[in-house]
Amino acid sequence: MSGIIAYEKLSKLLEQYTGQNLVANRHWRVEMALKPLMRENSIPDMDTLVSILVAGEDDGLMRKCMEAMINNETCFFRDQANFALLTGPVLDTIREQRAHKKRIRIWSVACSTGQEPYSIAMMILENIEKWRGRDIQLIGTDVSISALEQARSGRYSQFEIQRGLPVKLMMKYFGQQGDQWAANEELRRMVRFADHNLLGTIPYTSQCDIILCRNMLMYLGEDKRRLALDRLHDACAPDGIMMLGAAETVIGQTEQITSSREFRGFYEPVMQLSSGTYVNKPMVA
Repeated sequence: MSGIIAYEKLSKLLEQYTGQNLVANRHWRVEMALKPLMRENSIPDMDTLVSILVAGEDDGLMRKCMEAMINNETCFFRDQANFALLTGPVLDTIREQRAHKKRIRIWSVACSTGQEPYSIAMMILENIEKWRGRDIQLIGTDVSISALEQARSGRYSQFEIQRGLPVKLMMKYFGQQGDQWAANEELRRMVRFADHNLLGTIPYTSQCDIILCRNMLMYLGEDKRRLALDRLHDACAPDGIMMLGAAETVIGQTEQITSSREFRGFYEPVMQLSSGTYVNKPMVA
């Protein structure tokens, strides 16, 4: 089996497992990610590993390999300018529009090891007087079980904790434990984590006010990207707002989501009329 064929087979397995595709420039990263598993299981080379996975005889190894190939790149307050817009004007607008509602639901899709939802949680705690009497449901989901385990623990290495997190917030919400930093109980209570694949059914019976799905759509093929966008549309409240990755767009991908007219770089669901046509939601006065 040539290296190219092995890579193609791995790509197909990953797509079946998560919906994601392997892009060409990640070839070397995938091999590096899988080598520790190969050593751990005394597997001599990539061809042997792929043969074992294709045979489907070791579910545990399959899960570990698929998780190793997923790109879990993240950091605190990623894309700081857009994140400041999210945790400032966007959150303020959502809060004001929902003055009559006690519950606000925020969903971080493909949250990886949890830095994104924890970043939002810290900004809410820093402005807690604005949110008195509100039930903030902050949810992070991912397909990677190992990433979710770390997210739930709230434990980060020195390298992870210093990426994007201001020292003031680090000292306030994290404590050093050996060579790691652990989120305090107040912060961890703010976020609930769950295993979920966006290509599956939506896990919530009521819609979300804010949805973040950043830097995940770029790894999906065209058909699955359209399906993911359909899921996001259905999960978002009609007057809710969505945040995608800086390099992602809905142009040419869906008619159900459009650029926000209030917040640059954000998106909103499009209303569907009984005739089947889509129209922008009314501007908020």
